[in-house]
Amino acid sequence: MPEVLSAPLVLEFPFTRSLGPVQSAFLTGLRERVVLGVRTTDGRVLVPPVEYDPVTAEEIHDLVEVAPTGTVTTWAWNHAPRRGQPLATPFAWVLVRLDGADTALLHALDAPGPDAVRTGMRVRVRWAEERTGAITDIACFEPHDGEPAQPGDSTGAFADPLRGIVAPARLDYTYSPGRAQTAYIGALSARRIVGERCPSCRKVYVPPRGACPTCGLATAEQVEVGPRGTVTTFCIVNIKAKNLDIEVPYVYAHIALDGADLALHARIGGIPYDRVRMGLRVEPVWTEGARYPDHYRPTSEPDADYETYKELL
Repeated sequence: MPEVLSAPLVLEFPFTRSLGPVQSAFLTGLRERVVLGVRTTDGRVLVPPVEYDPVTAEEIHDLVEVAPTGTVTTWAWNHAPRRGQPLATPFAWVLVRLDGADTALLHALDAPGPDAVRTGMRVRVRWAEERTGAITDIACFEPHDGEPAQPGDSTGAFADPLRGIVAPARLDYTYSPGRAQTAYIGALSARRIVGERCPSCRKVYVPPRGACPTCGLATAEQVEVGPRGTVTTFCIVNIKAKNLDIEVPYVYAHIALDGADLALHARIGGIPYDRVRMGLRVEPVWTEGARYPDHYRPTSEPDADYETYKELL
C-alpha cells in the first residue's frame, strides 16, 4: 500500500461586502477613534453593534458611544500567534465589556504572559497608528490601572462614512486525499486514469472517493478508464479568472470517460467554443511534466449517441 499523500493547502480570496447604516457607523467610528454600540428596545447597549434586536428581532439604529476602557470578562492565552493575527508575539484573546456597554467585544490583549491576565482586569484600547475603518483599527487592548475613560457623545454621524469593505479570507490547512485518491493521483503521474468499482452496484467512480455514494460500501477494486470520453454537458466561461492564463471565452465540460459511471469536469480545447456539444468525443492532452491532463480535445470519432450517456448528465 503506497503512503497516503498529504500537503499544505491555502484557500484565500477577498470578500467584498456592503455595509448597512449601523456597521458603517461602527467601522467609520473606529477610524475616528470612537467606539460605538447600539441601544436595544430594552435599554441594553450592544458592542459590537448589530442591526436587529436579538430578543425582539426589531430593527435598531440608536447608536451610542462607549468608553475605550473596559473589563475582561474571560480570556484564553495564545502561545503561538498565526499569520494575520493582531500581534506577532504571544498574547491573550479576551472578551472585553467596555464601560457603557452590556456585551463584550472579542480582541487581543498585549500582556507579558498568562500570569499577567485575569478575569476582571481593567484594560483600554490601543489604537492603530494608521486606521482605515476596520476592527484592526483597534490594534489591541492593554492593561489599564487608571480611571475609567469617559465616552464622548458621538451619534455615529461622520464625514466620508464607509459604504463597503474588502476583507481577506484565508484558510491554511493540511489536506490528505485519502487512500483512494492517493492511488488516483499516483496513476495520473504515469498518465493513467483509474477509478474504483463498487462491489454491489458495480459502478466505477472517477475520481474515486473510497466508498460508493449510492450503496455506502467501501470500494477497493481499481479499474483503469478512458483515456477517451464523451462530453455530457458543458458551460461557456466568459469571465477571465485571476491568475489563470486562458483567454475567454472557453469551455468547461463534464466528461464521461470510457468505462466510468461518473463524469468528471475538465476544460475543452482544440475546438472553437461554439462548436463544443453534448456527445462530443474527446481525449486528454498532457503537457510536459504535468501531473494531470491540461485539457481535453476532440477525437476524430463520431459523436456518441445520447442513449449511451444520458444517465451521466
